[in-house]
Amino acid sequence: MKIGFVGLGNMGAGMCANLVRAGHDVRAFDLNTEAVQAAVSAGASGAADLAEVANGAEAIVTMLPAGKHVLSVYFGDEGIAANAANGTLFIDCSTISVDEAREAASKATSGGFLMVDAPVSGGTAAAEAGSLTFMVGGPETAFERAKPVLDIMGANVFHAGGAGNGQVAKIANNMLLGISMIGTCEAFNLAEKLGLDAQTFFDISSTASGQCWSMTKYCPSPGPVPAAPSNNDYQPGFAVAMMLKDLRLAQQAAGSIDASTPLGAQAEEIYARLDEDGFAGLDFSGVMRRVRGEI
Repeated sequence: MKIGFVGLGNMGAGMCANLVRAGHDVRAFDLNTEAVQAAVSAGASGAADLAEVANGAEAIVTMLPAGKHVLSVYFGDEGIAANAANGTLFIDCSTISVDEAREAASKATSGGFLMVDAPVSGGTAAAEAGSLTFMVGGPETAFERAKPVLDIMGANVFHAGGAGNGQVAKIANNMLLGISMIGTCEAFNLAEKLGLDAQTFFDISSTASGQCWSMTKYCPSPGPVPAAPSNNDYQPGFAVAMMLKDLRLAQQAAGSIDASTPLGAQAEEIYARLDEDGFAGLDFSGVMRRVRGEI
């Protein structure tokens, strides 16, 4: 399949490489020419602009920073929609607002294209390993066309419903993740200050009612989970800035429908303070250092 790929950052680079390894003809573009060259070294073809990405592509995958970039890349005057063939499949894996995802889907449908919003969970390691989780919103016909492409980049692909529902699942999931990470940090800090070492607490709580992903897969206390960022000076991973973005999207969505999310709001405040204090590039599990009073 001829696939265009736009957005070769920390996540997109690994995703693009997996499509190449699966034997697809991938044409890649990014404003960062070094990122494009890295994709070419991994077997993709480099594109000079969005028109070249869209030319002849059967599907186009995007991984972009924000909704304004998604709408511009697809629907700007020199964007993908202006250059793609009728019926081309658009797969946007960016994390953007629900409203922006639904606006993009509406524009795509009006232009004669199929589109899904397919944000991801799993981080850079999963992007490189092809083991991401995709939460997909869009019509069934578009999902069925997108799934074989997503299956290459992910281990779990879920159809969440209509346009924008992938983003709904992503922001709700990451709000829960942000809340649970802070709670996990507080629990480990409490246990350790009361004289219970991290490994013993992990052994107990990971098999008891406090068990959660933030503990068993991404433990914020150094020691129990060797691959966790806590054992690498909290290098991301999934940075504070990215968690804050998702928490803000969740609060924006909650406000638009008057949904009560007090813990989500508190989590946003905690990560916002970390960001403001110069720790945007710290892994989000590094909130443990704030809980411990180290930063």
